[in-house]
Formats: sequence, C-alpha cells, structure tokens
Amino acid sequence: MPVPPIALADAYTRLTEAFPGLDIIQPTGDEHLPEHGGWIPATALAEGGAGLDAFLAWDDAQVLRDYGQPARPDVVASFGLHRYAWPVCLLITVPWFLLHRVPRFPVTHVSYDRTAPGLPIGRLAASPTTFACLPDDPAATLPGARVVPDEEALRAEVRTAVAEHLEPVLGGFGPRMRRRGRALWGMATDEVVEGLWYVAHLFGDGEQDRARRELELLLPGATKPYVGSAAFRELTGPNGESLPTRDRASCCMFYTVRPEDTCATCPRTCDVDRVNKLLAAAG
Repeated sequence: MPVPPIALADAYTRLTEAFPGLDIIQPTGDEHLPEHGGWIPATALAEGGAGLDAFLAWDDAQVLRDYGQPARPDVVASFGLHRYAWPVCLLITVPWFLLHRVPRFPVTHVSYDRTAPGLPIGRLAASPTTFACLPDDPAATLPGARVVPDEEALRAEVRTAVAEHLEPVLGGFGPRMRRRGRALWGMATDEVVEGLWYVAHLFGDGEQDRARRELELLLPGATKPYVGSAAFRELTGPNGESLPTRDRASCCMFYTVRPEDTCATCPRTCDVDRVNKLLAAAG
C-alpha cells in the first residue's frame, strides 16, 4: 500500500510555511505524478536527453537575462543541478529533522516544476515508496513504515535515501558538467548540508544550531559516496563575535559568471572575505 500523505504532511507544511518559495505536493495513491505544463519528471533529468536539454535551457536564459552574458555549458549544467538537488534533498532531510521519519523517493516518484508564478524555487510533486521511523513513532503502524532500531540507523537511512534518488540524476547531469565521481558527490554533499542548515534557520527557536549538530552526525566523514564531513567551523569577527561557516566540498562555478561575488562558503573565498560577507549578511 502507498505511504499516506499524513506520514510526512506536518514536516512539509512547516517547511513551506517557513520557506514559501517552495511548494510540495503529495499525490494520493490513485494520482499520477504531473508531467506536463512546466512539470518535468526526475526520470527525464536522469536520462540526460531532451528533457534535460529543456530543463537547462531555463538556466541558460536566466544567466543571460540576469548577468548580461552567457555561461559555459558546463556551468549552466552545474547551476541546473544545484537548483534541482537543493530542494529535492529537503524532501528527505526535513522529515528526518522534524519528525524522525526518512522517506524514500526513487527518481520514478518525483516531478519538479520551477515555472509556477510566485514560487522562486518551484513545486515538487513526490510520492514516497516507504519511510523509516523509530520504534516509538506513532506512524510506525502506517502503511509503508519500516522501523529501524535507533538514531544512527535513521541517519544511515537518510544517506541511503538521498543517494538512491541522486545517483541516477548525477549520471544524467555529469557529462554536461564535465564532472565525475567524487566531484559530483561533493556537490551532493553540499546540497544535503546547506539546504537543511538554511531552512532550519527559518524555523527559528535555535533549530539552526540543532541542524548543525545533526548534520555533523549525519556526515562525520568517510560516509561514501558522500565527500568529506559536514565541515562546519567558526570564524571570529572584528569585535570577537562568533561567525559560523562551513567549507564546501565543491564549487558551484558562479565565479565564472561573477568573479567578484563568491559565496561565503565557497572554497575560493578566503577567511577575511568570509568574515566580511557574513557580517554584511547579518547586517
């Protein structure tokens, strides 16, 4: 039997209330994933053919419109993968973080639309095949539930669920990006960490600090296929203030479009510039 939407609804409701640029739709058991009118199935991205061409045409046009110059095809593909992987990882990490439930979403069970008006990130339609939970979870009796013994087992489920979905997608994007293996999984690692870290800040009530601790346990290093650890660290501002940051495992290639404007976690950004960027963002 399909997983009932109620198993994940509270997590997705809290996510979309805190982050209204993204909408999440859970089709019921008798509904098909949308495939038309702006929607693109994840399988089309994994296949790497005409569907991926159409998907990346949006990124190509956006770069030219916003920055007045074209980007290299591999850079466009890097942008496109980031804009897909960042929200799709939240489908898995947010229910884990908020409810201690970890859904599985093969590529056949997700569709994405980033053309909807008023939704800068877009819409995800997703139907989980199963979900993992702890023994004392009331949802353990729901259809599709798989009980695991403890928190570490649940973390292993997160790593497996993300890899299950992203591996074929990386296979589709990889040739366009001129990246393979470790470089692609470095990017996946960054999407897992930075997506949850960001939305936890929007949840408030110290949730970003909790997300940092949970992500450090999730990705302590040597958890293949992921690259490195969550890689958080602290910098010190000019007045002694603590400024949390992290070291990305990959580069998004934005410097090829705007060399003077790298992100605060970019491996190309020195600590002095990171401090200035973090202070500016806080101000």
